[in-house]
Amino acid sequence: MTEQALKEAFLALSPEERARFLEVENREWLESLEYVLRVEGFERVEELLHLLDQYLFLKGYVPQNRLSTPYLNTIPKEKEPPYPGDLELEKRIANILRWNVAMMVTRANKKADGIGGHIATYASIAELYEVGFNHFFRGPEAGLDRDLVFFQGHASPGNYARAFLEGRLREEDLENFRREVHPPVPGGRGLSSYPHPWLMPDFWEFPTVSMGLGPIQAIYQARFMRYLEDRGLKPKSSAKVWAFLGDGEHDEPETVGALHLAARERLDNLIFVVNCNLQRLDGPVRGNSKVIQELERLYRGAGWHVIKVVWGSAWDALIAKDKEGHLLRRFEALVDGESQRYAAFGGKELRERFFNTPELKKLIEGMTDEELTELTRSRGGHDLVKVYAAYKEAVEHKGSPVVILARTIKGYGMGPSVMAKNVAHQVKKLTEEDLKEARRFLGIPVPEEKLKELPYYHPGPDSPEVKYLLERRKALGGFVPERRVRFKGGLEVPDEAFFQEFYEGSGGREISTTMAFVRILAKLLRHPKIGPYIVPIVPDEARTFGMEALIAQVGIYSPQGQLYIPVDAGTLTAYKESQKGQILEEGITEAGAMADFIAAGTAYAHWGIPTIPFLITYSMFGLQRIGDLVWAAADQRTRGFLLGATAGRTTLAGEGLQHQDGQSHVYALAAPNLLAYDPAFAYEFAVILEDGLRRMYGKGEDVFYYITIENENYAHPPMPEPREKVKEGILKGLYLFRAGEGKGPRVQLFGTGPILNEALKAQELLAQYGVVADVWSATSYKALYVDAIEAERETRLLGKPRKPYVVEALQGHEGPVVAATDYLKALPNLIRGYLDRPFAVLGTDGFGRSDTREALRDFFEVDARHIAYAALALLYEEGKVKKRTLNQARKDLELKLEEVPPHRR
Repeated sequence: MTEQALKEAFLALSPEERARFLEVENREWLESLEYVLRVEGFERVEELLHLLDQYLFLKGYVPQNRLSTPYLNTIPKEKEPPYPGDLELEKRIANILRWNVAMMVTRANKKADGIGGHIATYASIAELYEVGFNHFFRGPEAGLDRDLVFFQGHASPGNYARAFLEGRLREEDLENFRREVHPPVPGGRGLSSYPHPWLMPDFWEFPTVSMGLGPIQAIYQARFMRYLEDRGLKPKSSAKVWAFLGDGEHDEPETVGALHLAARERLDNLIFVVNCNLQRLDGPVRGNSKVIQELERLYRGAGWHVIKVVWGSAWDALIAKDKEGHLLRRFEALVDGESQRYAAFGGKELRERFFNTPELKKLIEGMTDEELTELTRSRGGHDLVKVYAAYKEAVEHKGSPVVILARTIKGYGMGPSVMAKNVAHQVKKLTEEDLKEARRFLGIPVPEEKLKELPYYHPGPDSPEVKYLLERRKALGGFVPERRVRFKGGLEVPDEAFFQEFYEGSGGREISTTMAFVRILAKLLRHPKIGPYIVPIVPDEARTFGMEALIAQVGIYSPQGQLYIPVDAGTLTAYKESQKGQILEEGITEAGAMADFIAAGTAYAHWGIPTIPFLITYSMFGLQRIGDLVWAAADQRTRGFLLGATAGRTTLAGEGLQHQDGQSHVYALAAPNLLAYDPAFAYEFAVILEDGLRRMYGKGEDVFYYITIENENYAHPPMPEPREKVKEGILKGLYLFRAGEGKGPRVQLFGTGPILNEALKAQELLAQYGVVADVWSATSYKALYVDAIEAERETRLLGKPRKPYVVEALQGHEGPVVAATDYLKALPNLIRGYLDRPFAVLGTDGFGRSDTREALRDFFEVDARHIAYAALALLYEEGKVKKRTLNQARKDLELKLEEVPPHRR
């Protein structure tokens, strides 16, 4: 019977007959499987199941719930959609860009040997970009349907080369690649090495180097788009987030650490494109296996839709000819190190090593070495038709994020010493032989005698190539990448009256600065103007920080809402999840929480929505753990508040070495636009917060804030008078909190955060020895330091003499300074050189310990007794206190000093 007759006979069966037929068929299959299992063993069963999978795949069916599929293109030839563009024109554009990238990097390194840059990465990714630029990436004129595109960092020269053809950059600009400080060509702008919004704020949107940071940021940007839409802050749109990343980049934990989030929240607005050129910086990514297969298992296991683009069109005929699966089995045996050799050495190598059985040799009968060489270069990621099919399926897919694994060649078309060679990533200059081969391979109409000049090639503004790419960009909404700041300030932020209640202290009630923050945050969330824009972000510590009531108040964001009744339903602190929830509760992931912070803190630019993130986390697991993401936040002009909770080396009793933070304020020195504060009281925190809202969202300044808060409870006083001067001092980093009274030798005591209370106790202790101490709150050593180095520079270079603020503040206040901090001594020592008086620093250098606060402060020598004794010691050195007084104080204060300092114990 024919196939059609069999189908008709089956359909003619009654439901009862069909059920019996299926029952017999099932039994026959199971009996056959049982025979193989009993006689030939489990491994043979696995082999047969694998063969069935391969057979289905060859027939165009992808078995569901498999972590791995055969090493073929996910979309077979017969299911590829028609290509909507001009293939030949687009190929020429990609090759012109490859050439100009090579010229740009080579010329830069000829002018300044060692200036760096990368040729090979863009050479491998050009087609993956061009299909996107010509048919998919929607630009800023598309409005809320615009796409966010994370470009692969090492391929940045390709973006510059395209902007050159588009008319956005001139040849003078290309000549200044990686020369931003002193561009050698007049009239041209310096071009940053990688995507850096801080350096090119009109061009780049997302920093994607160091590697691994682009993927995790892309995931949380896609998620934050949904957050904005679900909360009604942004209309729903078809916008996509595209992220281009390398196969070797998957070795970075940040690349893969949030894949489950994207799948769990069904982010079908997210597309990863992995440029699988099979090489990292030093050699193969997975020389002894296949990285594409490994990544397929990773992404499928995480719940992503995977599209593989492995083989180019030159392989289509051979794959169709392979009726018995010999070629497919050879594909399965292929490893990436072997694949790299074929791209490097061409058709002869392929004939000898790949087509190594009689069956495979028969497949290529009549093919020349030149045709086989074309096979070695025919990879899916370089085939516009294959890439378009993958992109089209990706943008139309619903229900999950998509990853496209595209196989390419590193250094594609760049000559024999570059293409597919282990050194490809490090090549900064092309040899004469490479130039000749690249010119031939890419079809660049440059005379051979001009090659030594390393000429750029521009076909002209009226050429078909330029007209075409400009028409396509116009149709898709303008140029990409392009950074447009859609919100430039002007948000109506709370004024002083809003914060007035926090200026009045706690009324004798003992509270922590964390509790003060939560109270202020709760009030901000109720504010009619900015309340909806507040985005609280917590990595699974809300209860630790006393925020459980806020969960019930505004809810935790969940795109599915709450599909269960929480166990604490009906209580004031019920665990509430909601599609309109305001809190982003990320679980135990500081990196994810920081990526949230970046997405929320850059929404003012991407969407014109001035969301205000408050990320609160254990300070020890903040800047120390996610410093690279903090640096990326600074680069892309993120705005918002980072709260380092349970901060300080001695304020977190009991937790010990891994939890006690004495260094985060030192880390905060690194990011130039990060303002860092360690407030002691609620009114200080309120002043800092008011200033931050005004500067970031009222005036539109590109700064963000790091504020440490602690869990130690004590009474918070009202703000001293005169309040305007105190507010100025809080923001500048130092103000007089309590002046000493009486006569006698004078000292100046600086305290930060809760250690300010130890300074106040020391003030009382010193009075017993006839010493008068003024107590200062040092809210920001970073602010004092930055002001001091600026004053020093203005005096030295600009001829504008100015005293640092810390010097001016101390005028009229005599005596040496003792600066006590819960952080490293390096922090107060930043200002030592600007003061012309004795200066002693007490800090918490060393590992933390588990104990009480009192014991910890004694151990690190930062309690009131040590502060008082340090002051007396300085006065003794000045001859203002007698030796016997010093000895008596040591006895009275019961100081048992160890020979070995705390940082060596």
